[in-house]
Amino acid sequence: MRLRCAVLDDFQGAAARSADWSAIEEDVEVVALREHLADEDALAAALVDVDIVVTLRERAQFPASLFARLPRLKLLVASGMRNSVIDYAAAEAHGVTVCGTASSSTPPVELTWALLLGLARGIVEENNALRSGGPWQQTVGADLHGRRLGLLGLGKIGSRVARVGLAFGMHVSAWSQNLTKERADEVGVGLAPSKESLLESSDFVSVHLALGDRTRALLGPAELALMKPTAYLVNTSRAAIVDQDALLSALREGRIAGAAVDVFDTEPLPADHPLRTAPRLLATPHLGYVSRANYTTYYGQAVENIRAYLSGHPVRRLP
Repeated sequence: MRLRCAVLDDFQGAAARSADWSAIEEDVEVVALREHLADEDALAAALVDVDIVVTLRERAQFPASLFARLPRLKLLVASGMRNSVIDYAAAEAHGVTVCGTASSSTPPVELTWALLLGLARGIVEENNALRSGGPWQQTVGADLHGRRLGLLGLGKIGSRVARVGLAFGMHVSAWSQNLTKERADEVGVGLAPSKESLLESSDFVSVHLALGDRTRALLGPAELALMKPTAYLVNTSRAAIVDQDALLSALREGRIAGAAVDVFDTEPLPADHPLRTAPRLLATPHLGYVSRANYTTYYGQAVENIRAYLSGHPVRRLP
């Protein structure tokens, strides 16, 4: 009897063409679910007769209560090697093996610059006007050369964003709670003495921090009020790092020039969410990790993990 495997949140139908699933087809029936299952009841109903689940990033939560409702589940494969929404102790208690895959930091770096450049040069507005027969040239682009890029976080992604900024001729500075001058010097950027000074002095602010107790709501009303009215904010990290109500107010009142976000408190974003109609906002549906190379890695290594599990060989265990 073949095992059943569910691939969650395969929005683009990309899982099947991103890996060679034939390697497990004799033992496993694979079903891709293209619609997001928004709550635990929906997940439990869809997965009750499933032995293996492949979950995309941190979109679906796996708390203890869900594991208790999935008696057949034996293997959970997550894309990436870090996942904060899986209860690992509960998985172990229910006999579920949890494993992960590699994940490249290149796609979010590239998307950060796509968003920043899109903001700076009014790409969306100008494209929409041109295609609809609207006014010819309605925006005046913001320059990057000679302007200051402030980075909140200088880790794997932030440091690569910094190097691109330097290549554009920007003055780049960074800040985080644990950032040292040695690390800033290694990347070739300035160390901002405080979060406040970075926000006050930057023309572009980009967020590249992990979400945790110290970074949740790191940018609230007081912090956003420090930014220049001509400055732009980019967040491709985690939505909860920026107070969403404070961001909406700043955009609606024109207290910052604009923002670009790829991450949201609720994903997929509800149709009536106020961010969908916010002014001065460039928004994308969490595309930071979505690239052909990453999908090939995610789903290719998911197949490898499943094969290894079935044959009794080691898997890429999480956490």
